[in-house]
Amino acid sequence: MQWLPVSEHRFTLAEGPFWDGPQQALYWVDIAAHLACRLTEGRFEQWRFHEPISAFIPTDRGDALVTLASGVYRFDPGVNAETPALTPLCVPDRTVGNRANEARCDRYGRLWLGSMQNNLDPQGGDLPITRRSGGLFRIDADASVTQLASDFGIVNTLLWSETSAHLYCADTLDGVIYRYPIQADGALGAREVWVAEHPRGAPDGSALDAEGFVWNARWGGHCLLRFAPDGSLDRVVELPVSQPTSCVFGGRDLDQLFVTSAAVPGSDNPLDGAVLVADVGVVGTPCTRFAG
Repeated sequence: MQWLPVSEHRFTLAEGPFWDGPQQALYWVDIAAHLACRLTEGRFEQWRFHEPISAFIPTDRGDALVTLASGVYRFDPGVNAETPALTPLCVPDRTVGNRANEARCDRYGRLWLGSMQNNLDPQGGDLPITRRSGGLFRIDADASVTQLASDFGIVNTLLWSETSAHLYCADTLDGVIYRYPIQADGALGAREVWVAEHPRGAPDGSALDAEGFVWNARWGGHCLLRFAPDGSLDRVVELPVSQPTSCVFGGRDLDQLFVTSAAVPGSDNPLDGAVLVADVGVVGTPCTRFAG
């Protein structure tokens, strides 16, 4: 398969890709550079914030959510302003020194958000992670917040099984992808290891295809791993970037896979930090907008 960059832009830490079907637009962020990005029919737009941003997700109302270090906010990408006007929605994690990381909406349009100890200095450089203070939260359409789990190192991958009976959620520090049963009242049951550690990098963000297989970006692994519903490894997909961070299916027929990546200091690889796309021969499942 042929992986191509979607634009000439390169990013420090591109993450959180979201494909919006109604707009035929790709949303993503550069966490370290504080950027929200959107690509619509070849037209690239970006908005800069004053703190790390981990997700940029359109809403049913017509505006968008951004998950910043200080909380979740609404803003209108249609308003042309050098400094985006933000409206607070909620503060899921009030732990001092934490920031949002992974965020995805489930089939009902509820935002699930994982947090972690902040690992970025004001210039976007790396800081050490010294504690497991991350949590997992659900934000409903009315902005109410429910904490579902705690004691995470780095929350990555938020996906739901085809029947929505289970949540797949990775902890990159542990190097594994966990599976949680979702109980009738919405709480999470006891987790189990769904995918154990693998020599090809640590688990980062993921996408779900129409066959129920999970495509997982491997931080440090130069690849994606595709896992069957039982957690067994189906295939290794090599990538032309050093640090893939996440992926999402998109395109008019959801038959393209978009992959975000991070730039590696000192790397001479011209694609590091690019957002890539390829036809992987499989159709994906759609992203869901926030219902509020």
